[in-house]
Amino acid sequence: MHSLWTFCLARAAMVPNTLLFTRNLSVRKCCERYQWTGALRPAAGSTSIKTYSQKACKTTELGQFVCYHLPHRTLLKVQGQDTRSFLQGIVTNDMELLEEDRKVLYAHMLNVKGRTLYDIIMYRLNDAEADCGVLVECDTTLKDSILNHLKVYKIRRQVNVSPCPELALWAVLPQGIAPGQKRLKPDLTAPEKAVMWEEDPRTDTMGWRLVVDNKIHPLEIIPLCQQGDTEDYHKHRYAIGLPEGVKDLPPGVALPLESNLVYMQGISFSKGCYIGQELTARTHYTGVVRKRLMPIRMSAPARGLEEGVTLQTQSGKPAGNHRAGVGELGLSLVRLAHIKEPLTLKDSEDTTVTLEAYVPDWWPKDFKAK
Repeated sequence: MHSLWTFCLARAAMVPNTLLFTRNLSVRKCCERYQWTGALRPAAGSTSIKTYSQKACKTTELGQFVCYHLPHRTLLKVQGQDTRSFLQGIVTNDMELLEEDRKVLYAHMLNVKGRTLYDIIMYRLNDAEADCGVLVECDTTLKDSILNHLKVYKIRRQVNVSPCPELALWAVLPQGIAPGQKRLKPDLTAPEKAVMWEEDPRTDTMGWRLVVDNKIHPLEIIPLCQQGDTEDYHKHRYAIGLPEGVKDLPPGVALPLESNLVYMQGISFSKGCYIGQELTARTHYTGVVRKRLMPIRMSAPARGLEEGVTLQTQSGKPAGNHRAGVGELGLSLVRLAHIKEPLTLKDSEDTTVTLEAYVPDWWPKDFKAK
């Protein structure tokens, strides 16, 4: 009898450790699933992707979602009875979609030569007091510029445009997700505190966009969530090849189709005329896009890169231009004829850095590199 009692006590003492081992094993398996696609696997000697994956795995132990504050993005309010028709003539996407079945749209505003001026996300305001209002998300450094741009084309339309300093923008990304697996949108504990809570319209690999009063923190309303570093948000963008803001899409330089606007559901080819439409439509229908803005991985972080530094093939042929990045990850405008080749660039110290471009998983499956 005494031996049986001793055995039971020993078994009870072992159970917590067994449960702990099982939980740690499940977390480890989750981390092992959270790997980049084959195209993103680091080359020999490269550790940036691996390190980034490890950081993502660590956050999985604490929460299923990570929220990132986006101070580099700001919000403007466009409201009035002519809001939709006004924006219809200056953005690449179809505003009728925002009236029908969508609450959020991605688009670019172009100049008369068909080059990108601003990349924006538009949110439909449902409040009756909003008077057909739309929130426009744009690059913070271009806030004054886009305000002037809107006022120039306002003319006599019944539209008011104003900044929204009282609002804060956050990105919420799921963690511990295997490639191809989609995480369900989390329910808010206090949905009335969210001005906007919508899926990122560009690609589902970018999670959700949350707009709240700047006095409210997402951790107060999103269960199983923790706050992440904004730099990790940019690393995620660059790892999957998604451009955002003036560094990735320099105003008056970037072309919308080369910048993958079609892949990000940011353009309509069936709507009426808008500024910059002629060149964009002609390029689309001829099907001639010789360069693409693509994610790249460098052999080592490049220091002091000049804006638009030239990419070269191993034989010295020009292969495109680098745009921006963080560490070993970045975006470059690459000639399609050379995307399968190892490329090089020189940093400010005249050091040659090798890099590799790759096709993101969220691009159309029928995309073929030349």
